[in-house]
Amino acid sequence: MALFSKKDKYIRITPHITQKSAVSQLVPEVPDELFAKCPACKHSIYQKDLGPAKICPECSYNFRISAQERLALTIDEGSFQELFTDVETEDPLNFPQYKEKLTKARENTGLHEAVLTGLAKVKGFKIALAIMDSHFIMASMGTVVGEKLTRLFEYATTENLPLVVFTASGGARMQEGIMSLMQMAKVSAAVKRHSKAGLFYLTILTDPTTGGVTASFAMLGDIILAEPQSLVGFAGRRVIETTVRENLPEDFQKAEFLLEHGFVDAIIKRTELRDTIAYLVGFHGGVR
Repeated sequence: MALFSKKDKYIRITPHITQKSAVSQLVPEVPDELFAKCPACKHSIYQKDLGPAKICPECSYNFRISAQERLALTIDEGSFQELFTDVETEDPLNFPQYKEKLTKARENTGLHEAVLTGLAKVKGFKIALAIMDSHFIMASMGTVVGEKLTRLFEYATTENLPLVVFTASGGARMQEGIMSLMQMAKVSAAVKRHSKAGLFYLTILTDPTTGGVTASFAMLGDIILAEPQSLVGFAGRRVIETTVRENLPEDFQKAEFLLEHGFVDAIIKRTELRDTIAYLVGFHGGVR
């Protein structure tokens, strides 16, 4: 009922000038930031009803969140130590306006790059942590993303730390061409060295995880979790349907479809991920 009893908080009155007359009229307008439309069930949801975890109350879809929001939900408060912010791209193709786009993405997100890397604690357990953020050029994987992840795996191997990666990506970063694609092999090699050292690697697939990230380190975890209804795949749905000339199932490339076909080990609600990470890290020899 508050929506109707406190109109001044929810409805904005703005001047409006009609085409037929220069007379200004007051037009009621609902601010865009008050409501969000769920990509899964298409319901319009009052933002506050999503809660800090940003979960749709109608269908439990997990909205995309920033790396900072992910940290707040996952790790012990004040435990995060960021690493490898000194890595910069050399813009290998001299792609037009690429550096300007990077600068704008940094200003908008507060991030150094599309992946946040560092050390943290989850319920007292020490981990190396990487969080990919789709708000930064759709978390596309360029040379800096690959280098930061590789360094994090190497650090975790040296320090005998388990590693947790929240994946999200629209694919390779086209502005860096073949150099971007090479990161798939580079990070995968670092994953292998971490594995040969007998250390635990956990991947958590979030919406969306696609392209080269899916084809490399996202699917190399010792245990692979996913958030509900996350889009996970390599090529796009239309590309695949055109290639195989078949209509794909409605839930194709959704986390639930992958679970049914053995590509992920479990689907975990965002509100339960912190406890799940702590349990798995502790079970696999994690130290406090």
